[in-house]
Amino acid sequence: MEYRVLPHGGEKISVIGLGAGSLSGTEKEMTAAVETAIENGINYFDLAPSVVEPWYAYANAFAGCRGRIVTQMHFGAVYKGGKYGWTRDLDEIKRQIAWELDLLKTDYTDMGFIHCVDDTEDLDEVMEGGLWEYMKSLKAAGTIRHLGFSSHNPDIARRILATGLIDLFMFSINPAYDYRKGTYAIGEVAERAALYRDCERMGVGISVMKPFAGGQLLDAKTSLFKRPLTHIQCFQYALDRPAVMTVLPGVRNMADLKTVLRYAEATPEEKDYSVIGEFTPQDATGICVYCNHCQPCPMGLNVGLINKYYDLVLAGDEMAKSHYQKLPVRADACVQCGHCESRCPFHVKQEARMQEISGYFAAHL
Repeated sequence: MEYRVLPHGGEKISVIGLGAGSLSGTEKEMTAAVETAIENGINYFDLAPSVVEPWYAYANAFAGCRGRIVTQMHFGAVYKGGKYGWTRDLDEIKRQIAWELDLLKTDYTDMGFIHCVDDTEDLDEVMEGGLWEYMKSLKAAGTIRHLGFSSHNPDIARRILATGLIDLFMFSINPAYDYRKGTYAIGEVAERAALYRDCERMGVGISVMKPFAGGQLLDAKTSLFKRPLTHIQCFQYALDRPAVMTVLPGVRNMADLKTVLRYAEATPEEKDYSVIGEFTPQDATGICVYCNHCQPCPMGLNVGLINKYYDLVLAGDEMAKSHYQKLPVRADACVQCGHCESRCPFHVKQEARMQEISGYFAAHL
């Protein structure tokens, strides 16, 4: 396993970490998967599963090796009733973090992350509602070793980075979200690329979520590129971005873990993702790539983020339902004005798409 050194702190972090969002099975099976990951050199673990059960597997697997692992805990992810939820209520967050630390038999987390900040209103609540001050106090006390956050929004990321207190943050990086060809700047690529470079300059690391675009890139039917990429190609793409420390694929079971671990032995040919340079913008016609060229929406919809959360839900990401529900304006607010469709470089039928998304979440939330 290859390791990279966190600029602020010096911890060695495995380039392949482990996401907890999809881990499932019996406690024994989940524990075995995490133990196998550790035995094979994975030492970085994102602790935000979609249900509470994986927490017990992590507690089992981490016993006796706390000093060898790096934990990424999320302040805002809660598990009332056993299922993942999202809150900014400070008392709920305090109870959840206390439970997590007690379960893992530790008095600190290596990374304390503000959980999923994607819009200005939410960020203002974090900064003014007591959560950020609480996290800074834990940092001063040593309960948090490094402050961080997770986000899908470059603008929000820059506002938090401007505090000067961030050592690492979690961001979604893959060839689809960064897609660019010819005169198009799809996926706000220039802004994203500048963000990666600025993080590198500032000494802020990035942990990568959604390396496969919620699984879409692995299937020719759903891939933006009309053909599948491999897990290894997606890993290498993310690891080649400036400031990236580790990629955090979600694994469901031991079989998924073995697929992930193949990266450690992959050949240069297997890691080569240059095939994406062969694709043209027309390959993406009719597919939303979340570029937000359609903005601003007269009704205030974040069309790209609504599409992203919907696609992730369809790909099996249960946590995306809660992210969608937290949006201040959702698909049902669409008035079918056509503004977004007139500006979309990929000719996505967003009016019909918003009706589809609204209907889906009305039935499943």
